[in-house]
Amino acid sequence: MSTIRGARERARVEVTAAIKDEARKQLAADGAAKLSLRAVARELGMVSSALYRYFPSRDELLTALIVDAYDAIGLAAESAGTQGAGEAGSHATRWTEVACAARSWALGHPHEYALIYGSPVPGYTAPQDTVGPASRVGLVLIGVLRDAHRDRGLALPPLGDALRPEAARMAADLAPDLPPEVVAALVAAWAQLFGLISFELFGQFNRVVEERELLFRHAVRELGRSVGLLPEGDRPSRAVAGAA
Repeated sequence: MSTIRGARERARVEVTAAIKDEARKQLAADGAAKLSLRAVARELGMVSSALYRYFPSRDELLTALIVDAYDAIGLAAESAGTQGAGEAGSHATRWTEVACAARSWALGHPHEYALIYGSPVPGYTAPQDTVGPASRVGLVLIGVLRDAHRDRGLALPPLGDALRPEAARMAADLAPDLPPEVVAALVAAWAQLFGLISFELFGQFNRVVEERELLFRHAVRELGRSVGLLPEGDRPSRAVAGAA
């Protein structure tokens, strides 16, 4: 019985992968709004009722694709974030490499990137299942700042009095062990990072920027400065004391 069960499980995994691969082809050809379970089933030579046993609705298939995309870009960021981890003075470099890994994944998977960072799909509401995968890149960036904070390698970004209560709330929710000044700057930098990637991917840089990787790296280094990271060898003028 275990052999039969194992064969069935492998078959289910293979069919699920085939369904998602065909759905990604439809995303590339027609966009997420036109994703159709019937069309996927037809291309795979399946009857619709058989496909519904794997994904009961279009929204469940979309959710699976969204989770896969977030996990993939998250894995790319995490892999880059481990390079140099634990080495003193490596934090600014790690920040830049994490951002570049996210950009590289996006350029290599433009339709999947558009699914998670492009226009919302009409009629679709992302479930709670997507929150964890969607957080992975941000958590890597928080980890870089946490390591820099521990090593007393953060300068304190400026923060106006009006924003301070909101910054404190965000810090309590996202990274209680980081100063509110750093967390507020991080949220802004996170938004700007994906704005840079989206501008490049969706054509806003056409006829404007030719050396896009050079611009991206420069901009990301400046974002690192904005959150308190300084290039290796520099010392912060307003250092944030790390954890004891």
